[in-house]
Order: sequence, then C-alpha cells, then structure tokens
Amino acid sequence: MSPLAIILWFTFGGLFLATATIFALLPSRYEKPSTTSGNASVSVQILVLGDIGRSPRMQYHALSIARHGGTVHLIGYDESPPHPDLLASPNVTIHGLALPPKILRSPSIPFIISGPLKVLWQICTLLWALGYGAPASTWLLVQNPPSIPTLAISFLMSVLRNTQLMIDWHNYGWTILAGTKGAEHPFVGLSKAYEIAFAQTAPSANITVTHAMRHELRGAPYNIESPIVTLHDRPASIFQPLTSASEREAFLTSLPATAPFAASVLEGKTKLIVSSTSWTPDEDFSLLLDALVSYAQTSPAPIVAIITGKGPQKAAYEAKIRALHAAGQLPGIQIQTAWLSIADYAALLRSADLGVCLHRSSSGVDLPMKVVDMFGSGLPVVAYSAYASFGELVKDGVNGCGFETAEQLAALLRRLFGGREGAEELVRLREGARGESALRWDEEWDRVLGRVFGFTV
Repeated sequence: MSPLAIILWFTFGGLFLATATIFALLPSRYEKPSTTSGNASVSVQILVLGDIGRSPRMQYHALSIARHGGTVHLIGYDESPPHPDLLASPNVTIHGLALPPKILRSPSIPFIISGPLKVLWQICTLLWALGYGAPASTWLLVQNPPSIPTLAISFLMSVLRNTQLMIDWHNYGWTILAGTKGAEHPFVGLSKAYEIAFAQTAPSANITVTHAMRHELRGAPYNIESPIVTLHDRPASIFQPLTSASEREAFLTSLPATAPFAASVLEGKTKLIVSSTSWTPDEDFSLLLDALVSYAQTSPAPIVAIITGKGPQKAAYEAKIRALHAAGQLPGIQIQTAWLSIADYAALLRSADLGVCLHRSSSGVDLPMKVVDMFGSGLPVVAYSAYASFGELVKDGVNGCGFETAEQLAALLRRLFGGREGAEELVRLREGARGESALRWDEEWDRVLGRVFGFTV
C-alpha cells in the first residue's frame, strides 16, 4: 500500500471515528411514545438554577404535573428540604446540581473574576444534567431569572433533544444585576442584551407572574412573538386559614421562637407580626427596623416580630438588632429570626396578627410569592408598594395596606394595633385575606397551563 493510500486511510478513518464519537456523545432526543396514552406520555424537565427547596413556584409546577399523571424531572440545587409531597410522589425525580466551589461563592473574590468562572462551572453542570442526567422530555420548563447561563444552555439542549422550551418569567435577570452592581456596570448591558436575544428566539411558550410583565414582554425591547400566558401565584394547599383558637395556642406554645411570648400573644396584649426575607438588597430590612424603632417610642402595644429566611445580609442585621436593643431603642419589641420547615412556616402565618412584606421589585412588574402564602393563610399584609404590579395582588384597604417609607409603615402599625378602630380595621383586612385564600394554585394552574400541557381541554 502506497504512503498516500495509508495517509488517506488514516485521515478518513479518523474523521469517521471522530464523527461517530461526536454523535455517540450527543444526548438522546425526545421521541413521542407510540404505546403510552393519556397524561403519562407528558414528561417535563423543570430547571431552577437555585435551591429547589426555596423555589416554591417551581415545586408547585412539578406537583401539578405529577398530579395529572405526568413525569417530572426536577433539576436544581438540593440544599433545603423540598416540599414533602415531591419526595412522596412516584412521578417526580429530583436531580441535584453540584454547587460551585466555595472559593467562587466567596465575596473576597472580585466579581469580574468569580462571575465568569462561576458561569463556566454552571454551564458544565447544566449540560450534564439536562443532556445526560435526566431523560429527554416533552417540555423543558425553565425559571428565569437567573438568566445566565440558564437560557442559553436550555435553548441549546431543547434543540439537541427535540424538546419544547417554556420560560417561566419571575423577573428579569438584568434588573436584579443592576440592583446589586449598579445600572452602569458593563455586565448589566451585556446581561440585558443576552436576555432579550433569547427571549425573542428561544421559547415555544412563556409564563409570566403578572399581566404587567406579559404586556411588557410583548413590547420593545423584548418583542416576544411566541405565546405568553399569565399564571398568578396562588397558595398551595398547605397554607390554610386558622381553624380554631386551640390550634393557635398549641402551635405558639410549641414553637421555640414564640413560646416565651405565647401567653401574652394569645391574650391579645402583644401583637405577633411575621416577615419572610431573603436578606438581600432587593428587600431592605432596615425599613422594618426603622419602623419598629419609631413605633416603639410612641406606642404601648408590644410586638413580637418573627423573621424567617436565609441570606447574605442576615448576620449583619442580627448584629444591628442586638445593637438597637442594647441602646434601648426597641422597648416592648422582640425580634426573633428563624428558619422553619414549610409546615411550621404555614402554621406561623395563620397564627400571626399581621404579615409584613419588604419586597422591592427590581423590574416593577413582578410580585412576591410570600404575600400569596400569607393570603392563603388568611393573614392580612402590609407591603412595600412602590411598583406598578402591586395592585394585581394587594388591594389597599381590602386585604392589606401599602407603604413606601419606614414612617408610613410605623404609622400603619400604630393604626392597626392602636385601639378599637384599629382592631376593627384589622378584622376587615383579615376577612379580605381569607377571601383571597379561596383562590388556590391547583385551580389556577389547571385553568392556565392544563391545556398547554395537554392535561385539560
């Protein structure tokens, strides 16, 4: 055999092997089952690039699909305990993503270095989970934000695996980044362009949390042409109004955070307020602290405030709370931080006198799910209100009240906790919240998405 023939043989043989290897490594594609009928043929990958246990809306999507007999592969960080019904469902499989190394999550590393390296890590883990860890599915349902690298990888895998891509828009990634890095940061402009590009080209369908967001995505600069439906957050069945005084007493006396104050709360001498926070800049906890300091100087009714949640600013605010107590600026005010199971959190909401929401919308068109859970528990709410979509959830004077400053919040607390008129107003607000509790997730999901997934007609 001539040298040229040998070279050609190895060249074409190598090309053949390389091509075969590439095709062998490509993830399998979705093929509609020919023998399976009904809802069992619907399979969905659900992706949340965050802690599954702290992503209630995506968990509720999974439960709704499983309830109809569909198969769910839920992909995300497996840190906090997920909803117990997810663990019990034979139709749901959880695929935990590997967290980035601690050094990439350390605030000591400059963002311009840690950010790209963290994204590279996420790209690798997402490619593996979506392409090989979970089987090809009918749909890939993705939470946005985070947008980077979620949208790009999801789009790529939907093409490679013959899967329809659906984006659930909770907010915009670029507006959140602008809130933490500043609107002029170069990454903000890049993030916005990236998000707009994939919004226009990637999805087969879109879900939004508000009508205002749906309207915005239809217009410039997003100009989305694929279908968009609004699915308002509704409480899951675990969030229910209080059924009896004895239920409230049993819970408050058993929970360590409330047990020392239970007798006074049950007698009505002390008011119990609850706030859930992510301890991040988009929820300015100093608003509540400043309001409580102002309230404490002029109002006789003591308050116990239970603050639930985890986040990067928690330790700093706990130190500030201790300093305020040491300086005598919170007379009659007790502030307790807690991390609760979903069952205890639901019981706390229905046992409280008032809920406080500090959520500030970075986009102006999202809504906080924590208020939905409070309404589901029959708990009236005072909430930060300076954004466009606020009225889609809280009806001022009906199921809650809005505020924009710490002094306005303090004035609301004085009014609602300050005598007979305040008590009567609080009763009316609680009745309004109970009315909202009648609107449930399952009914809303079936009405909006049941037909999209083929479960209803």
